[in-house]
Amino acid sequence: MTRIQTLVALALGLVLAGPVQAAPMVIKFSHVVAENTPKGQAALLFEKLAEERLPGKVDVQIFPNGQLYNDNDVLLALLKGDVQIAAPALSKFSKFTDALQLYDLPFLFDDLAAVDCFQQSPAGQEMLRSMMDKGLFGLAYWHNGMKQLSATRPLRVPADAAGLKFRIMSSDVLQAQFQTLKANPQKLAFTEVYQALQAGTVDGQENTWSNIYSKKFHEVQGSITESNHGLLDYMVVTSTRFWKGLPYDIRAGLSEALAEATRLGNRLSDEQNAQARQDIIDSGRSQVLELSEAERAQWRDAMRPVWDRFRGEIGGDKLDAAVACAR
Repeated sequence: MTRIQTLVALALGLVLAGPVQAAPMVIKFSHVVAENTPKGQAALLFEKLAEERLPGKVDVQIFPNGQLYNDNDVLLALLKGDVQIAAPALSKFSKFTDALQLYDLPFLFDDLAAVDCFQQSPAGQEMLRSMMDKGLFGLAYWHNGMKQLSATRPLRVPADAAGLKFRIMSSDVLQAQFQTLKANPQKLAFTEVYQALQAGTVDGQENTWSNIYSKKFHEVQGSITESNHGLLDYMVVTSTRFWKGLPYDIRAGLSEALAEATRLGNRLSDEQNAQARQDIIDSGRSQVLELSEAERAQWRDAMRPVWDRFRGEIGGDKLDAAVACAR
């Protein structure tokens, strides 16, 4: 066979074989909690739905438990393109916007119904886009639930927290919250909390029932107060450059998958927190304290000055809109 005949045969073979299928787009989704939490389950559902809606076009890869990045580093990784989606706690965005500090204010929301009311309002939706000029594009809010207080000793009234060291996320609001109680806030990554509690580096922490149970914090904390004093929510976020650069069909498919995963994850939040609370009680490893209305009022009054301190940074209009939803 001459060289020309060989080239013709090769070309014909390529034509008969048809077009080469492009490799699917890899989308790395990094988060820090266990897969059996509401966020972990919602992330897995998003992976399943996205790949079903966009067969052969996307390969969604989930990295839980801080395997790739902790919440303090993942936003920089997003901006660099090392991951494409993350779901940090809302407290982690304080370097990019002051507005989201609203969600850390103590006793702002009585329950998740009030949270939904605000997040679906124009003010809440505006917050998702509040960091576009910094390169971050909010896609959805995911619930984890209302936060409880735990410590090495019972916390029934605010004075019980005085002098204790509490782990907090990197948040000026949460720092101020514990300082008003004359406690000592310590900023630590979520992946470091169990060891810090076990070693006595910190005396207590605040978290949802599902996080406390899945990370076994109840095994190294003598008491948990059912305070429901704060909110732990996440923002599913990507980079503005990545999202705006997607072909329309892929962006639409990912949006649909995310909307369905959000509905499931937020429903699971209530169910898993209720189950985790009962599992903690059944374990007998930690005492669960229920507050009377008078005791809860003491905590609310002790923490209320934090609202006034951050009202200007957050924006009075946003705070008023959140308060209106709580009524």
